[in-house]
Formats: sequence, C-alpha cells, structure tokens
Amino acid sequence: MDTEHLHVDKQSPAAYKSLVGVSTAVFALAAEAGLSRAVVELINVRVSQLNGCPSCLEVHHRKAVAAGVTDKQLATLSVWRDTELFDERERAALRLAEITTVLPDHDTADREYARAREVLTDDELSAAVWVATAINAFNRVSILSRHPVRP
Repeated sequence: MDTEHLHVDKQSPAAYKSLVGVSTAVFALAAEAGLSRAVVELINVRVSQLNGCPSCLEVHHRKAVAAGVTDKQLATLSVWRDTELFDERERAALRLAEITTVLPDHDTADREYARAREVLTDDELSAAVWVATAINAFNRVSILSRHPVRP
C-alpha cells in the first residue's frame, strides 16, 4: 500500500514552530551544560538510526562531520559499545540517548542511567536526555510525513 503522507510540519506550522523552539532551547541548554556539538550530533545520529529516520540521518550526519565527529565514529556508531572510538563522555551520552529512545525494561534503563550518571554532571545528563527527546520528536514528524532525503 503506497499511501500519500501528509507533511504534518506544513499542515500544522504553529506546532512545528513550537517544536523548533524546543530544539533551539535544548541546543542552548546543551551548550550551557558543556556538551560539545560533537556529542549533541552523536546523540542525534544515534537516535535517528534507532528510529530509522532517513532525512534526520542525512541532516545530522552532515552536522556531525562539521562538528568534528570522525568518519570511523559515524561508520561504527550503531556498534559503539564494541569499539574504542568513543570516550567515556560520548559513551555516557549514547547510553542516555538509547534508553530515552527505546525505553527498555526498568532494570536495563536503571543500569544504563547509573553508568551515565557516573560520568556526566547533572546538567550534562539533563541536556543529553533533552537532546535525545527533541530528536525523537523530529524523527516522528519526519518519518510519519515521509520527508525525503535531500539530493
């Protein structure tokens, strides 16, 4: 079944503008908390991988490269636990990104949260969760709108 999808961002521009406002506030929060642009973009790419959002992956892959994320890091991001390419702060942020996105069982979420908490300050931890929350919202808008990947 090939159903035409409505671009909900265009259909409801006030709601989308509010979501952009949330994203802007979250980006500022992350910067104030000391999360680097590279860590923010690693979160954005990883969440978009988990959700399967092609247009967000394209946008945030490009932004990650501009922020200094290496090609090797991007190529292995889906298996970050199995490489030595990510430092402990990046690993902590990726843990939070994943539990925010997939909402695993309580014990898994608690274990991963505790591991992230050992590394990140309260402000960094809060910012990482907000970054993951914001990109999750954009992923859902984009996936359900079937936004194309730009050429």
